[in-house]
Amino acid sequence: MTNFFAALFYLAAVVFIGGVAWRARLYARTPAPLKIPTTPAPFTRGGVALRMLREVVLFESLFKASRWTWLFGWLFHFGLLLVLLRHLRYVTDPVWGWVAWLQPAGVYGGFAMLIGLAGLWARRLLVDRVRYISSPSDHLHLALLAAIAGSGLAVKYFWHTDIVAIKNFARGWLAFAPAPLPADPALLAHLAAAALLFLIFPISKLMHAPGLFFSPTRNQVDDSRARRHAPAVN
Repeated sequence: MTNFFAALFYLAAVVFIGGVAWRARLYARTPAPLKIPTTPAPFTRGGVALRMLREVVLFESLFKASRWTWLFGWLFHFGLLLVLLRHLRYVTDPVWGWVAWLQPAGVYGGFAMLIGLAGLWARRLLVDRVRYISSPSDHLHLALLAAIAGSGLAVKYFWHTDIVAIKNFARGWLAFAPAPLPADPALLAHLAAAALLFLIFPISKLMHAPGLFFSPTRNQVDDSRARRHAPAVN
């Protein structure tokens, strides 16, 4: 079991890192022959950087488009961030002070993830125009993310496992010498779902995370009236 999950996560890491890098390279090489920033748009590079920061942290354009979608989307992403930061305790020794301080918030982040996912899933099922354009993969992505959050909370509150053994496995995995992994069903389900997420990430709509930084409607300066825009010729 330990060897299987160690190999699975090595494969998932290679696919995730390589796949995201490959897709990012495609995004970066895709021509953008037109000036198409969504207005009102900034006139300077500094303004573009500030706009991107607001998009990443506050989801500014989503807030303007739909308040309910913004609320559930922001809840999910903020909860996910807290959960990821909480999981740093498994790969650090000693655990960094700020990571230890974040541990209770990370648990609440798991609940925030589930609430956000429930709202986003309800939107795809109950809003006619969204249901019409939703594909099976959209529902499968939401189901997978819900399975990860739900199984993680199950390990925390219902089917407890050996946290020290998990940390030894994680740190050993990073050193290419994984320690024995507890054979608890909820934990194994959690790890399998997380590995599957990493495997499908580069070929899924989840690539919107790095793709945001390559969007011409967001990363372009609105200077078409001040200077000539000559698209590069490959």
